[in-house]
Amino acid sequence: MAAVAGPRALCSEFKYRRGSEIFGEGEHAEYIYQISYGAVRTYKLLADGRRQINSFHLPGDMFGFENSETHRFTAEAIVETHVRIMKRCNLLEAMPSEAAGSKKLIGFVTENLQHAENHMLLLGRKTSLEKVAAFLLEMDGRLAHPDVMTLPMSRRDIADYLGLTLETVSRALSILRDDKILRFHGTTQREVEMLDREKLAKLDA
Repeated sequence: MAAVAGPRALCSEFKYRRGSEIFGEGEHAEYIYQISYGAVRTYKLLADGRRQINSFHLPGDMFGFENSETHRFTAEAIVETHVRIMKRCNLLEAMPSEAAGSKKLIGFVTENLQHAENHMLLLGRKTSLEKVAAFLLEMDGRLAHPDVMTLPMSRRDIADYLGLTLETVSRALSILRDDKILRFHGTTQREVEMLDREKLAKLDA
């Protein structure tokens, strides 16, 4: 966050336990947040009680940008998460004297818009297998193509992000495993080794 507002900008760092709420839908949008460690989900509860996750935020991501005075979504820590927090007014006041920071801020906002666009396109995929493939490719890219990708989110989170049931997500992942496109490591099956990215990409084409 200092890279955006400058080294003199005052920001605090807070630690949130897994499942802790960072801010709630409808609360006053006073702060901007940046993840230094962990992961955050932002979501909205629908009228029928279902949860729609609109975004996953990973280390380095900034979130909490709003075009109104209140938050449109609720933000929760998926795992133990460390977050840098800065008042929105302080960030804006620091911008005029930091030209490089202004460029970086625009970059962060643009990234958020790209995530939203990618999510919209992802939800438009025809089949559940295409949606899960697109999600894995998105996470693989955001995590810089690791040998083994560690997903902080659960399959329930993935289902609520893709608009699918938990059973459908599990079935799609099993198909990808049986087709030797990916391999799971560990007991939680959140560690994923991508065996055939090219074949996975064809499912997303």
